[in-house]
Amino acid sequence: MNERVSLFAIVFTLVNIAACLWLMWWTARHRQSGQSKDAETSHVWDGDLTELNNPLPRWWLGLFILTIVFGIAYLIFYPGLGNFAGTLGWSQERQHAAATQTAQTQLEQRLGGLEQHSIQELAANRAAMATARNLFGLYCSTCHGSDARGAKGFPNLADQDWLGRSDVDAIYQTIAQGRTGVMPGWSAALGNQGIEEVTAYVLSLSGRKVPADFAQVGREKFAAMCVGCHGAQGEGNPLLGAPNLTDKIWLYGGSVDAVRETIANGRTNQMPAHADLLGAKKAKLMAAYVFSLSSPADSPAQR
Repeated sequence: MNERVSLFAIVFTLVNIAACLWLMWWTARHRQSGQSKDAETSHVWDGDLTELNNPLPRWWLGLFILTIVFGIAYLIFYPGLGNFAGTLGWSQERQHAAATQTAQTQLEQRLGGLEQHSIQELAANRAAMATARNLFGLYCSTCHGSDARGAKGFPNLADQDWLGRSDVDAIYQTIAQGRTGVMPGWSAALGNQGIEEVTAYVLSLSGRKVPADFAQVGREKFAAMCVGCHGAQGEGNPLLGAPNLTDKIWLYGGSVDAVRETIANGRTNQMPAHADLLGAKKAKLMAAYVFSLSSPADSPAQR
């Protein structure tokens, strides 16, 4: 805060402390001057309900004094008076940094032996997967969900459908270095009619009922423009990250509107690189966890 605001905070705080001390002195002065215990204030309600002006019990007054002494001591040792940092130099940033460093050290100790195990071995290790599950919740659940089943635009990691390669090296590379998937838009090349025809054919690949005449023409245009990525049968190409169009798994939804939107305007997906954020050990552990999610149901991650 700037100096003016800091000065205001200091003065305001000290004036309040002084006011509390004065208030206690003022309320106790009658006891010191010998005023009777049941002194009346001349305030009467309902004819017989009289307000008395008795001093505070000494034990209660003592608690107030202790509270003020504690407050003054706190303001000396800890931040509270504007920009004054306190004589102990404590700050929440330093405490957070120290706690983070402690947690990081403990995690590094726990992950110390990872270099000696392959990703497949880690995927079969229940203790390692318990740690990995917590890390996934911290770093990955925002996009892929706490159960790793994804959301619109974010792939499900718990099934066996992969946009790219599914081997452990590819999974680690994706986590560490990230990847970008691009589906170009075909609106300009196909026109409105062509978009409708290709949409019909793409939907027919997964068994959807579509107009036969549209699907037939769409097949020819698909063969001319789409097989380079998705293959002649529409089964995709993991090396390119081109999805399989013959199953019923859709990254952006399988409605007619969603498929039409993808074909017409394209899609761009980016998985950010996590190597700097996670470090090599945690990236390896995360790769093992993602690998285990699509493994048989008796894997540690599925238990």
